[in-house]
Amino acid sequence: MNIDTTLLKYIAISIAGLVVTFSIIFYILKKVGKNPRNILPVNFANRIKIPLIIFISALALRIGVASNVFNLNASKIIGHIGTLLFILSITWFLIIFIKVLKTVLVRRYDISASDNLAARRVYTQFTILERVIVFLIVICAIGVALMSFESIRSIGVSFLTSAGIAGIIIGFSAQKALGTLLAGIQIALTQPIRLDDVVIVEGEWGKIEEITLTYVVVKIWDKRRLVVPTTYFIEKPFQNWTRNSAEILGTVFIYTDFKVEVDKVREELTRLLEGSDLWDGQVNVLQVTDTREKVMELRALMSSSDSSISWDLRVYVREKLIEFIQKNYPDSLPFTRVTLKDGINDKKTEPTVKDKQ
Repeated sequence: MNIDTTLLKYIAISIAGLVVTFSIIFYILKKVGKNPRNILPVNFANRIKIPLIIFISALALRIGVASNVFNLNASKIIGHIGTLLFILSITWFLIIFIKVLKTVLVRRYDISASDNLAARRVYTQFTILERVIVFLIVICAIGVALMSFESIRSIGVSFLTSAGIAGIIIGFSAQKALGTLLAGIQIALTQPIRLDDVVIVEGEWGKIEEITLTYVVVKIWDKRRLVVPTTYFIEKPFQNWTRNSAEILGTVFIYTDFKVEVDKVREELTRLLEGSDLWDGQVNVLQVTDTREKVMELRALMSSSDSSISWDLRVYVREKLIEFIQKNYPDSLPFTRVTLKDGINDKKTEPTVKDKQ
């Protein structure tokens, strides 16, 4: 009867202590999280609520075992349960801590800014490293949990200490999987690509939308998604338009007859660029870059702040230059010349619709 009374007292005190302790800690964390000057996120109290309950419960069980409240057989079982709850709660705490730490470290980097090179570098590195660390924490937690049971402690020990042998065996059977995993870690460290980078992959123009340890998601310009293994960006060449800077040069090629006045077209290009908000005011060049049998090639070179704006600027300049030549130099559009010999005089035919290109 004495044991039952002690057990009932222990249960009542444990429940009351659990409620009071949890309420106090939860209240403090919620108050601290509401202050924007603190490092803790606003929803930190809600995120830590469940692991906190598990931790307090594990602490109560361990106190009960240490106080000899339970009989011998029950103490062993409850002790193991308390240990497992401790491992679970601490693992959960560590994962939350890693995520909060990442949030705090990247808080001052605005990835939505126009010049977001540094922000994308930091976001990419911390996102991949966060996943690696969480993966290692979970593996270690499983090993420690196995080691808490004497009957299968050897499994837990081997789980942690035989990583070399296991690595060799797994390496032979899953070389591609391991290579992909290591490629993900390498991308986090060397960063050949970053989140929101503009890339050309498999002939497709798009932006890096997501980077995981095993694959990369590229958001194509027409809203398709191209899923590529991480090893692709280590083993194969690809274009990265925002590797060091988001600024990019755009080109527009116009093919005209030799009679066109290049200086007038150059002046029109300058007028178009100066009147457009898409131009960043740095590069404005128009040159004859090639001559062929029937046409000459004019290349307009212009700069913009990023690739998306560059595309719109190129389309705008191309349309307006063609319109300018149509209105002011219609005879300078490319056409085919045909000369007919009639006696001594040569007659040159006018271009037909078919002749015009």
